[in-house]
Amino acid sequence: MTRVLHRSIAYSYPVAVSGRGIHIRDASGKDYIDASGGAAVSCLGHSHPDVLAAMHAQLDRLAYAHTSFFTTAVAEELAEDLISHAPSGVSHVYFVSGGSEAIEAALKMARQYFVEKGEPLRRHFIARRQSYHGNTLGALAVGGNAWRRQQFAPLLIEVQHVSPCFEYRGRRVDETPLQYGERLARELEDEIDALGPETVIAFVAETVGGATAGAIAPVEGYFKRIREICNRHGILLILDEVMCGMGRTGTLHACEQEGIAPDLMAVAKGLGGGFAPIGAVLVGAKVFEAFARGSGFFQHGHTYLGHPLACAGALAVQRVIRRDNLLAHVQAQGEVLMRGLNGRFGNHHHVGDVRGRGLFQAIELVRERGGKEPFDPRHKLHARIKQQAMRRGLMVYPMGGTLDGVRGDHVLLAPPFIVDARDIDTIIERLGDAVDAAIASVS
Repeated sequence: MTRVLHRSIAYSYPVAVSGRGIHIRDASGKDYIDASGGAAVSCLGHSHPDVLAAMHAQLDRLAYAHTSFFTTAVAEELAEDLISHAPSGVSHVYFVSGGSEAIEAALKMARQYFVEKGEPLRRHFIARRQSYHGNTLGALAVGGNAWRRQQFAPLLIEVQHVSPCFEYRGRRVDETPLQYGERLARELEDEIDALGPETVIAFVAETVGGATAGAIAPVEGYFKRIREICNRHGILLILDEVMCGMGRTGTLHACEQEGIAPDLMAVAKGLGGGFAPIGAVLVGAKVFEAFARGSGFFQHGHTYLGHPLACAGALAVQRVIRRDNLLAHVQAQGEVLMRGLNGRFGNHHHVGDVRGRGLFQAIELVRERGGKEPFDPRHKLHARIKQQAMRRGLMVYPMGGTLDGVRGDHVLLAPPFIVDARDIDTIIERLGDAVDAAIASVS
């Protein structure tokens, strides 16, 4: 009898007892390949000795100091490290304990920025459908995950949502990718005009879509147009790289591949690799300067901001990524993963799309490849795939509601950066078997 309120009350969870490299072992002695990094978190795998050593050393010095009294050397060092590799224009870091907190803080920063500037009428956020930005009320409001939002809708601030850049589902047959991106940019501009540009605070978007729709990468040029529109109207661009950032797509920040820089950016999962809870907002210089010239503080805070143990773990994770040249490894193994997924699923009757970047990829399931019609949601195909994968010693990240929050199923893969080609072969083999078994159970 468990006293833990688990995510699913009816499900009996295996007990994880140890982890090493890309594997987790349960209490029965069964090993699982962590092919999703949990939720795209464990970028270095489990029990990395350098990270553990750094955290042990920090514990010997100082476990906790509240940021209303002190800063710490390790928080300052991590901030310097992040800024030295940040997108252009980013000057400061605000540490939190996870992705939802990072988005919540970014929303409040964006609002306070305009208050400090003497533009208090700015009150609207625009975001995208089929997005996910976290589970706090502000983050849930800007998110476009219909299923997660539904029962809490009366509590959420009003946010306008435009179309996601979801080429497989959204681009018309008579459009080039460039034309599709331009159409989406015009949709955003039309929404800004409808609200009144002087009332809009920010546009919020995942650089590469995450769990809600499954590793949806933007078409070329889309974000450059978005950046231009935000600049023209004096609107902030908030990028959510909680899942896709910190090396996951093959560059430290996914926006590097788009040739743009945000005004505020949320990072988390790959920042600390799961060794301790940590997230951050990367703050553009113009936002910081507005605070510095105005009230002199950011009106926000949490108990565990800049936690020394979490900062020590994150700093070690970032140093290992650079020392071991893991971004290049992510790019190389990402190509191996894409080839393998296309080889196994590229002509699969029930896989409509294989997509993603780096070690952040997904397959989307359909009833028939040519027609793109999803499976009936009552089958909960994504849950069946997860169950079949776990039976085979494989952890993947399936989700339902890929199209609209109700219909559609996909499987997200986000293995640790240390994965090799042999591991990828095993992942694809087990995933293929799991998908086929799950589909057979609903056919």
